Amino acid sequence: MLNINEKTKKILDKALDEPLSYDDALYLMNVKGHDINGLISTADLVREEIVGNNVTFINNWNINFTNICSGTCGFCAFKKNEGEVDSFFMNIDEIVDIAKKVHKNGATELCIQGGLHENVDTYFYEAIVKSVKAECPDVHLHAFSPMEIYYGSKQAEISVDETLKILKKAGLGTITGTAAEILDDDVRKIICNGKLSVDEWKDVIKTAHKNGVRSTSTMMYGHVETLEDRVKHMEILRNIQEETHGFTEFVPLTFMHENTPIYQKGKSNPGATGVEDLKVYAIARLMFRDLIPNIQVSWVKLGFKFAQTCLLAGANDMGGTLGEENISKSAGASYGSSTEIDNLKTIITDIGRTPALRDTLYENIVDI
Repeated sequence: MLNINEKTKKILDKALDEPLSYDDALYLMNVKGHDINGLISTADLVREEIVGNNVTFINNWNINFTNICSGTCGFCAFKKNEGEVDSFFMNIDEIVDIAKKVHKNGATELCIQGGLHENVDTYFYEAIVKSVKAECPDVHLHAFSPMEIYYGSKQAEISVDETLKILKKAGLGTITGTAAEILDDDVRKIICNGKLSVDEWKDVIKTAHKNGVRSTSTMMYGHVETLEDRVKHMEILRNIQEETHGFTEFVPLTFMHENTPIYQKGKSNPGATGVEDLKVYAIARLMFRDLIPNIQVSWVKLGFKFAQTCLLAGANDMGGTLGEENISKSAGASYGSSTEIDNLKTIITDIGRTPALRDTLYENIVDI
C-alpha cells in the first residue's frame, strides 16, 4: 500500500470522477515520493475509463518544405537564413513528389509545415494543398501552424478567416496546434519575441474550429516557464475546447534544448525532468478527461522507452510513423525521425495494451 499524503489522496479520489481544478492541478505539479505514483496510477485508471485499452497511432509523413524563416524563436535550431549553408526551399513539384511516394507506401496523413519565408502567403499554401490533393485525393492534409496561418494571411493582406476558408475549400483537413509553446505573453517575449500573441493564437484556433477545420493542441514546456504557467496553459486549452470542441488531441512537447539559441546563451532550463514529463501527462489526463480524450506521447522527443512509460501515466496515442522529422532533430533529439508499424506494436503490446491504427480525426480506429 502506498503511503500517500492525505491531501493528495483526497484530490486524486475526486479526480476519478471530475476534472481537476486549477488549484488541484497546481498542487499535483508539486507532489513528491509515493504521491507521484498515486498521481500516475489515477491518471491511468481515468485513461482506461475514458478511452479503453487501445493505444492508437497513424501512418503519416512530415514534410518541412523550407527551413528559411524570418522568425526569431529562441528554442528553434531548425531555422536558416536565405542563402545560408543547408538552407532549402522545396518547390511545389518536389512536395507533390514526396506526397505521391509516401501515400503509395501507405501514409494516410501528410503533415506539411515550413518556415516564414518572404515568398510564402495564403495563396502559396493554397497551391500546395490543391496540388497534393490533385495527386492524392484521399490523403488527409494536416498542415500549417497557427503562426503560418497568421503569417500567410498578413502576407496576402487578407483576414485569418478568409485564409482558412480558402485553404479548406482547397482541401485542407486540419491544422497543427503548434506555435502555442506556453500561452503566456511574458514567457513568449523571452522564448519567441515577435511571434503571435496568446490572443492571436487563440483567435486563429477558434476561427479554424468555427470554419470546421479542427486542430491538435500542444504545450512546449521545460524552458523558462513556471509550473503555474503550465497549468494555466492547459486551462486555456480546456476553455477553448469547452467552447469549440475542435481539438482532436493534446500533445505535450518536452523542450529539446541542446542546440537551441536560448539554451546556448544560458537563458533557459535544459528541458524538463522525467518526473516532470510524467506529471504533465498525468495532470493533462485528469484535467481534460473526455473533453480532450486523446493524449499523445512524442516518441521523437521522449525516446521509445520513456514514451512507453508515459503511456502508463494517462496517454493513449503514440503519434505516427512520421517518416521524416527535422525540427526536434535539429534541436538535439537523438531518437530518430522514422519508425515502423511493427516497432510501435511491440512497444504497445509490451505494456498489455492493444495497438490500433487510426485516422487523423480518431474516427476510424482498427485494431492490428
